[in-house]
Amino acid sequence: MFYLLSERGLLVKKRKRRGCITTLSRHRFKKHPNIIRDFIPIAPNQLWVCDITYIHLSQEFAYLSLITDAYSRKIVGFYLSKDLSAQGSLNALKMALTNNPNRTGIIHHSDRGVQYCCDEYVKLLQDNKIKISMTENGDPLENAIAERVNGILKQELLEEVFPNFETAQKEVAIACSTYNHLRPHGSVDNLKPYEAHQQSGELKKRWKNYWQLKKEREVIVV
Repeated sequence: MFYLLSERGLLVKKRKRRGCITTLSRHRFKKHPNIIRDFIPIAPNQLWVCDITYIHLSQEFAYLSLITDAYSRKIVGFYLSKDLSAQGSLNALKMALTNNPNRTGIIHHSDRGVQYCCDEYVKLLQDNKIKISMTENGDPLENAIAERVNGILKQELLEEVFPNFETAQKEVAIACSTYNHLRPHGSVDNLKPYEAHQQSGELKKRWKNYWQLKKEREVIVV
């Protein structure tokens, strides 16, 4: 039935939700180079990846700043804001710093958005002796872990439209706790992020990189 309807162009197409832009990279502040291209963390608090995504409210958007530990996939800092000012990202960073006092030589990786490049944010990083790394183009693979966390939260835990900001705040807190404490990840040996954050050493990946396998097959054929 679906095949026949599709063949005749009679299927109703699912409408995409209207989204919004969260990254403003045209600004006067310094943009730092990407220093994590070949870096693979082998313990928690070596690399934090950051991003901002939007949450649907009934009449508008709210903006979720996230900081994720690249080794454990644990969300170490988050904050939901009513606007795209740097304060939301600053609050998420302050949460990450407070909850992870034992850190040395950590790298902070983000896009080139004004929230991460502004003087106050950079100063907070430098005051805590955190190295700064940023993406250098619009390729999502340059910040793949942060993008993946965004996707999991929005597709699995925060997919609905919330009636107001206060409800969204509560649901974001619940979603981040659920993600950290209840959801196992194939990227960290099927551990939950909270568990992986207490480990060290290489964590086995329990998934296949189908894109890489496809490229390898193409090379073999050629």
